[in-house]
Amino acid sequence: MQLPRDVKFIIDTLTEAGYEAYAVGGCVRDTILGREPDDWDITTSAKPYEIKALFHPTIDTGIQHGTVTVLRNHVGYEVTTYRIDGVYEDSRHPKEVTFTANLTEDLLRRDFTINAMAYNDTDGLIDEYGGLEDIRNGIIRCVGVAKERFTEDALRMMRAVRFSAQLGYEIEDKTADAIVELHQNLKNISAERINTELTKLLMSDHPDYLRKAYELGITSVVLPEFDQCMKLEQKHIHHCYSVGEHILHSLDHVEKDKVLRYSMLFHDLGKPACLSWGDDGQTHFHGHNVVSADLSHAIMKRLRFDNDTLAKVEKLVRNHDRKIETNRRAVRRAMNQMSVELFPLLLLVKEADVYAQSDYKRQEKLDELASLWELYDQVMESKECVSLKDLELTGRDLIAIGLPTGPDIGRVLNELLVKVIDDPELNKKDILIEEAKKLL
Repeated sequence: MQLPRDVKFIIDTLTEAGYEAYAVGGCVRDTILGREPDDWDITTSAKPYEIKALFHPTIDTGIQHGTVTVLRNHVGYEVTTYRIDGVYEDSRHPKEVTFTANLTEDLLRRDFTINAMAYNDTDGLIDEYGGLEDIRNGIIRCVGVAKERFTEDALRMMRAVRFSAQLGYEIEDKTADAIVELHQNLKNISAERINTELTKLLMSDHPDYLRKAYELGITSVVLPEFDQCMKLEQKHIHHCYSVGEHILHSLDHVEKDKVLRYSMLFHDLGKPACLSWGDDGQTHFHGHNVVSADLSHAIMKRLRFDNDTLAKVEKLVRNHDRKIETNRRAVRRAMNQMSVELFPLLLLVKEADVYAQSDYKRQEKLDELASLWELYDQVMESKECVSLKDLELTGRDLIAIGLPTGPDIGRVLNELLVKVIDDPELNKKDILIEEAKKLL
């Protein structure tokens, strides 16, 4: 295993001072898997003040829990003293920690075997709990007793599913059984931490592993709206899955983009509230796009999403099944209403939706989408006006021809924009001035 130069320097410095030190956790796992670690953590027998005495500069990141961040070449490396965690009182934090000189005891407190390995160049790989074997077998297994690990930090239950999705691994039976038993403890976890784990799961190579979160009871706590969808069958010629399974399949057909993945997760959540049966014996969900958009807004507020992501996802969900005629005028109108940025994302959402439906008229739907893509490309290549910033007339121009400042400026500009979207040839300053005079 090749350690980065700065990681080796930190470990060597601690070792030369008489302490033990190892790279530990996810960075060791990822290196074994041939992946580039996001960051490197180091564990050591040195106490925090002893770490601080050896390095400069440092940051007291979590010094009460033994963690000091050592800065090397503008990169921070968390260096943490071997420790034993005390009683967890909030399903997240230990009430107290006890420093120990024993690496094995420190590794025992970690969540999964694949994250409980340590390495340095002198001793090689330290694998007390079978992490390497579990990597070879593709297994997520708790270190020690699963119930104890999940009682210490309930979020580890979501992490188990997330690692399963990221790595394509199976969750070991005892670990899975403990999740089923303790999943209600996720109620004690903050929305921000739930958000982080759910996002990592959805951004993995296997977003459909959300199914495991459902089967283990996790979504009943963190996303109960999804559970309702898993239980709702769709009896319709256009569908071959339950609402929930349709959502899961749609996730597999859209690229790794946060806005797109959440749009697919939320796009049909409103169907249970909109269920009706037609005279043809088929299920119908009229207006589900509006209900789904409202639900996506409420859920993303609940999970503390940033406003930009929330607004984009909500708009895509609200429009995911809107009909767009296959002509340039209709495409320009849709680009204006959705925004130039969101329109291609809407087409991707529609495409993923189609692939998660039945084969009925699939090719016809895909051909229609291909036509919309071609029309969109033509509009973009021709630089046709679809927003006010593309209009060859400004508010200053309107003032120059005698229109007083005020709300009429915006009204006239928007009316001109509608005309130009319908007929791009009107987007010339002299023509627009004459059209504006008619609106005064």
